[in-house]
Amino acid sequence: MDKENTTSADLDPVAIVESESGARNPTGSFPKKVLFAVPLVWTIFQLWYASPLPFLFNFFVINDSEARAIHLAFAIFLSFTAFPTFKKSPKNYIPLQDWALGLIGAFCAAYLYIFYVELSARPGLPTQMDLVVSVIGLILLLEATRRALGPPLMVVAIIFCIYTFGGQFMPDVISHQGASLSKGMSHYWLGTEGVFGVALGVSTGMVFMFVLFGAMLESAGAGNYFIRTAFAALGHLKGGPAKAAVVSSGLTGLVSGSSIANVVTTGTFTIPLMKKVGFKAEKAGAIEVACSTNGQLMPPVMGAAAFLMVEYVGISYIEVIKHAFLPAIISYVALVYIVHLEACKMGLEGMEKKITKTIAQRLLSFVFTILFLIILAGATYYGLGWIKVVGGAATIYIVSVLLAVAYLFLLWVACKVPELETNLEIKELPHLGQTAQAGYYYLLPVVVLMWCLVVERLSPALSAFWATVLMIVILLSQRPLKGFFRKMKGEEFSFQSGFMDLINGSVAGARNMIGIGVATAAAGIIVGTVTLTGIGLVMTEFVEFISGGNLMLILFFTAIISLILGMGLPTTANYIVVSTLMAPVIVNLAAQNGLIVPLIAAHLFVFYFGILADDTPPVGLAAFAAAGISGGDPIQTGIQGFIYDIRTAVLPFMFIFNTKLLMIGIDHWYQLIVVVIAAVFAMLAFAAGTQGYFLVKCRIWETAALLLVALLLFRPGIVWDKIFPPLLEEPPTQIAKYVEEMDPGSALRITLKGEKMSGKEFTKTIMLTVGDEATGAEKLAGVGFETREEEGKIYIDNVIFSSAAEKSGVDFDQEILHIQVPSHRLPPELMYFPAAGLYVLVWWIQFRRRKKLQPAALAA
Repeated sequence: MDKENTTSADLDPVAIVESESGARNPTGSFPKKVLFAVPLVWTIFQLWYASPLPFLFNFFVINDSEARAIHLAFAIFLSFTAFPTFKKSPKNYIPLQDWALGLIGAFCAAYLYIFYVELSARPGLPTQMDLVVSVIGLILLLEATRRALGPPLMVVAIIFCIYTFGGQFMPDVISHQGASLSKGMSHYWLGTEGVFGVALGVSTGMVFMFVLFGAMLESAGAGNYFIRTAFAALGHLKGGPAKAAVVSSGLTGLVSGSSIANVVTTGTFTIPLMKKVGFKAEKAGAIEVACSTNGQLMPPVMGAAAFLMVEYVGISYIEVIKHAFLPAIISYVALVYIVHLEACKMGLEGMEKKITKTIAQRLLSFVFTILFLIILAGATYYGLGWIKVVGGAATIYIVSVLLAVAYLFLLWVACKVPELETNLEIKELPHLGQTAQAGYYYLLPVVVLMWCLVVERLSPALSAFWATVLMIVILLSQRPLKGFFRKMKGEEFSFQSGFMDLINGSVAGARNMIGIGVATAAAGIIVGTVTLTGIGLVMTEFVEFISGGNLMLILFFTAIISLILGMGLPTTANYIVVSTLMAPVIVNLAAQNGLIVPLIAAHLFVFYFGILADDTPPVGLAAFAAAGISGGDPIQTGIQGFIYDIRTAVLPFMFIFNTKLLMIGIDHWYQLIVVVIAAVFAMLAFAAGTQGYFLVKCRIWETAALLLVALLLFRPGIVWDKIFPPLLEEPPTQIAKYVEEMDPGSALRITLKGEKMSGKEFTKTIMLTVGDEATGAEKLAGVGFETREEEGKIYIDNVIFSSAAEKSGVDFDQEILHIQVPSHRLPPELMYFPAAGLYVLVWWIQFRRRKKLQPAALAA
């Protein structure tokens, strides 16, 4: 078959997706039932665990450690039964050895649940049986990881195991005492520092519910609705299908846990259409790869990394979403713009639009849409808030009735237009109004999710549970209600069909969790190795050595190492590995260079580069998935995708130095507006500069000017700080008096000089938040340390255990070199004015050149 003429109709999406949820499709009745029933039971268990029902009925109440053991038991069993040993192994039946290995692996994982009381009575003193189960369990976990995710994560985990037990044989620079089998297995398998640690806990408590929610949305038809709505809205623009790919991938990425799953879900629709309007196979695939990779950066899920950041960074889930939101949005805005520039360069047009509106009609429609959304949001927020005041304990019942009324009304509205098509190929541009109207009710569960998270401040797991409960209601009722409203009968509108949609969505959600479950467990081996051996300090020293202490080189080498570590790993495991090893490196080495980097900024930095590994050759799994659909070369697809993603690679460097991009240090709403506008225009300038095309093809100086504009808008302090230093250094002798005059909640910045274990001296800057104590000495004690004076120098005299100072690395006998005091200066945002002037100059020159080129183009 001619690759260039391949359409989505020629593809088998099930064959593509099966790599995510299990590649076996047994023909026998019993194994088929097992691979259907076990994921279903897993989903029921997770729904029970996430719900308040165990506490209401006081039945099967289990703690987090027990739940993790059961969660991993399901994941390991399904890894051996749903995935064949090798590509050539039988897929139409499950060999006997796979049954045996699956059951043994499940027992080893559930061992912590079955013998929980006995194990808790002998911590650190494992019996021979404990050690045998731990060793077998660890080996089977590694094999399950290889089957479900391929060799990369398994190889990395094995290397870390070898390092743990063979530390005494390692080169001096990374050597350590080496752990005994008893100590290693207690740490890896029998405790909560390794396999059954934080990562698996997040997978058990939060990730499963969000993946299940996404699977049920897909089963209900919301995935098809999002894609067709994106096409209806954007398909008529230049390169419209590609722009629709960006938006639909972003919407899918909101709840998707994998960039590869994102590619195969939206790519089967978007890639053939991009080729149809003129994009080459490699560029069509690369655009989808870039969209899907960026989908993992989109809150609220971020490929499950958002929930892990809550645990690792120690901030609330809402804070994580707030910090990650702006970089993700401007990255998507830039990708839409890059697609537009590509279409302009190639002279492409969009799909034909049946109904055209005048500019006045479009503006009026836009204004009414925005006003409607504002009124709806206000009515929801303040209306429900009023109900809480008036209704009290009855609020939940009142809100439930209102939700039911809203659902019935929106479903009735949906039945006023034709049903959405479900065929893979979109042959003509859908009507936007009718397409959007056909699925407004799909937004209700998303509204419930965000309401529970943002307003009610429920836990992510409980919020996802209530949103999933609404999805269950929709799945069961939408078909018979549609039949009632449309006055139609048949199997399509029966309750049984809706029930099967629910069951299939539940099974799909659990099968999609197999890889994430074993990935978080296997990544726990790496986390356990770091806590057991101290390899994290070695990574810090290694990066410091190869960078020579230069901050930009430190960030560059950290980015490269994160890319390498992320190759071939799924999003969740990817983040666990890179954040455990590399995030502390950035914080520590930046502090030694006088730059205070918030921990969330460091985690987002390594996360971004770990994610970019999905489209970076030679591994680039997302690129291979896209190339399988487009018929293009996977390496060229990956390279082109990485070129599109350069804008994403630049963002982390920017928000390390300008934390306002993460909405840190923004005190007023107008500051937020300025930051958002500047960031958007900066990203557009950068995209135009790297693409070499703005209004017309750029000359070299225009490209340089656009890149300079982007730098000044992203980081105005790069010039301003050289002219007007942001901080002044004051002697530390008056530290108590200075701190006494500080307002509660203010930041105390001090530079410390100390000595490492190796005897090498270092300096670093830390930032501590002062409290509301009365005197300076009390405020210093409140942040966690006391001082003494010797020969005119100020030293740390005492550090309070588990205080903010201790967590920041303050230690006994460190010298306080100076206090950093904010200087009174004009805001660095004044640099936006010359940047805007240069921006306008480039635009004006290119605008005049385009006017001259247009007559020649028409004549040709």
